[in-house]
Amino acid sequence: MSLEIIFEDDYLLCVNKPNNVLVHHAFHSRNVADEDSLLQIIENEKGLKVYPIHRLDRKTSGIILMAKKKDFISKFQELFTNDEIQKTYYGVVRGFSPDTKTIDTPVKGRDANVHKDALTYLKTLEKITLNIPVKPYDSSRYSLVELKPKTGRMHQLRVHTNKISHPLIGDAKYGDKNHDVMFDENFGWKNLFLHAGKLEFTHPFSSKTLTLKASFTEDWISLFKVFSWKNPLA
Repeated sequence: MSLEIIFEDDYLLCVNKPNNVLVHHAFHSRNVADEDSLLQIIENEKGLKVYPIHRLDRKTSGIILMAKKKDFISKFQELFTNDEIQKTYYGVVRGFSPDTKTIDTPVKGRDANVHKDALTYLKTLEKITLNIPVKPYDSSRYSLVELKPKTGRMHQLRVHTNKISHPLIGDAKYGDKNHDVMFDENFGWKNLFLHAGKLEFTHPFSSKTLTLKASFTEDWISLFKVFSWKNPLA
């Protein structure tokens, strides 16, 4: 696997994480022998030990920041805690989503018994109706959405899109299996359609303003072509 390096300097490595890759193995993970984590891939390819500054779900693709030294992590994490970093994700959802929507439903944290405040801004970029039946309808409708989370809860975007009845395509946990099967059977698209596309922030060490973008995966590029949708990162 050859990783796309988006940005690198003395403090930071920014890569484009593929779908279905863990950022790092949990302690005592049973998967350690079966697959390389993103951190292991980076170490194998670049001979570099790095430290994740934030998280991406295994199934989510896109941009992720890694610190080159443990000492650098806290400065970068402050950008997230102080809301000084603009995160932009893209998703494909079931149905025609609203033109704009503020979703402020609480989301369960890592402690499943505790709900925490969560805020996401949604904007619909494209829509399509396909003459392909998906029960109980004789056609199927989808939207391309831009998602800007202002908090960083676990599975926040997956939960929030589901809460407004427009779940992400390819989301086995929160989505709609009938539509996922249709995407696979008709187009061969199996992955979760959630991509961390862009990060904008001021570098805490160099003071440079950075706008970093992660190119879309093959499934996304194929979908843009088939649906005649504009690539929002092009």
